[in-house]
Amino acid sequence: MELEVLCSRTHDVKNVIGNLSTEVKNRVLHDAAKSILAHQDEIIAANAVDLENGRNNQMPQGLLDRLMLNPSRIAAIADGLDQVAGLNDPLGEILSETTRPNGLILKKVRVSIGVVGMIYEARPNVSADAFGLCFKTGNCVILKGGKDAIHSNIAIVNAIKEALKINQIPEDAVNLITQTDRETTTQFMKMNQFVDVLIPRGGAGLISAVVNNSSIPVIETGTGNCHVYVDESADFEKTLNIIENAKTQRIGVCNAIESLVIHESVANEILPQIYNRLEPYHVQFRCDEKSLSILSGKENVIAATEEDFGKEYLDYILSVKIVDSIDEAIAHINHYNTGHSETIMTEDSEHADKFMKEIDAACVYHNASTRFSDGNEFGFGAEIGISTQKLHARGPMGLEALTSYKYLIFGDGQVRP
Repeated sequence: MELEVLCSRTHDVKNVIGNLSTEVKNRVLHDAAKSILAHQDEIIAANAVDLENGRNNQMPQGLLDRLMLNPSRIAAIADGLDQVAGLNDPLGEILSETTRPNGLILKKVRVSIGVVGMIYEARPNVSADAFGLCFKTGNCVILKGGKDAIHSNIAIVNAIKEALKINQIPEDAVNLITQTDRETTTQFMKMNQFVDVLIPRGGAGLISAVVNNSSIPVIETGTGNCHVYVDESADFEKTLNIIENAKTQRIGVCNAIESLVIHESVANEILPQIYNRLEPYHVQFRCDEKSLSILSGKENVIAATEEDFGKEYLDYILSVKIVDSIDEAIAHINHYNTGHSETIMTEDSEHADKFMKEIDAACVYHNASTRFSDGNEFGFGAEIGISTQKLHARGPMGLEALTSYKYLIFGDGQVRP
């Protein structure tokens, strides 16, 4: 289907979708979850084609992990849709109500945005997550996934459209752009007459391209150069468990840690333990001068470059910086981070408060893994992305982040003097 026609058709049904009752939306979401489970074999078969193509194209292991679907991940996708159905519908919520001296009554009411555009890479789960959150908030969604996941995305969207069809809801509530060339992506970024907001999810290159080229307002979901800072009073057992989890549970996700900052008073003791904990995963340590001397002679230990401290690796690689104070740690993290998720390991409540107050990031943790930066873990059912900007949303974006508001003004014949 020609891109402009597809965008126009989606735009044409936004008022229908925006005025559906909560009951109808929830029924469709539950049916979409059932449809995805019913079509699990087709989705996995389509995903196998994408995985094979990815391997043939030397796709990095972290991206292959993001791309891969199996029965448990498909069950999680379906469960996410069911969870979204179970959340409160934000539309129609009265955010404020005031009466002016002249008797005018002003109500600020939450409404849908209209048409949301998604541009994303090898993340087929985004197809379902984006639909679920957008549909619950009365938005239509146009999906532009990458060529690496095209077969998976088609299979998932077909299952969703089946649920819309059986409920007699316009199937154009969700549309997938199947052309995978860059020219189509660039053209999509210019469809501001049909699309109200554009949300990119992917690597730094994709996000930068969308921010720099889109004529549609963009909510920037940034990359994740996430840090763990090990303070001088850190509990070592907690620290080792959290670093292992945050670095190795899934390497290809934006909330995995890429950087380690350690107070010099504990570095000689804790850094070799961290190395030993991560050695079975063959993590490479890219070290500053002090940490390099501590790990001297060990395998997979090299000197860091300036670029390493600001990089999202999505791999078994970790940069290491040793600092002499919490102030230096905060300055280092604020300089190199991407505004995503940062953790302090400390038993000092004053240091924890200082870190959480002064670190500039969407999610700041005390003694917990950055892997919790996730819409599902935050109780949102799913997420449209993790915004690292400050307008109009920040952090994991659930239902409220996909709404706007309008003012309803009630009068009794008032005119402005």
